[in-house]
Amino acid sequence: MTPLAHKLNCTICHAIDHKVVGPAWQDVANRYTGHGVTTFEYNGKTYPLIEGLVMKVSHGGSGHWGSMPMPANDPTGIHKAEITELVKFEQSLAEKK
Repeated sequence: MTPLAHKLNCTICHAIDHKVVGPAWQDVANRYTGHGVTTFEYNGKTYPLIEGLVMKVSHGGSGHWGSMPMPANDPTGIHKAEITELVKFEQSLAEKK
């Protein structure tokens, strides 16, 4: 994991290559970028993929990976640039299909 993932406490629930509490980042990347997905639905609205994933990480939610909700990690948006960097890193792990 990147130092930024440790700084923002992502490693409490996620690892790159295996499920912890939340899905492995590799699995998230493969589900979206690896399958050519370009959008992400968050709270009933469709966003460009990276923007939607950043919103999910920032504001939390459930339903994409089972019943365990992802807590809000940045509801005020203070870390938006850092979360965007992490989401782009995570999506770079995709195995292109």
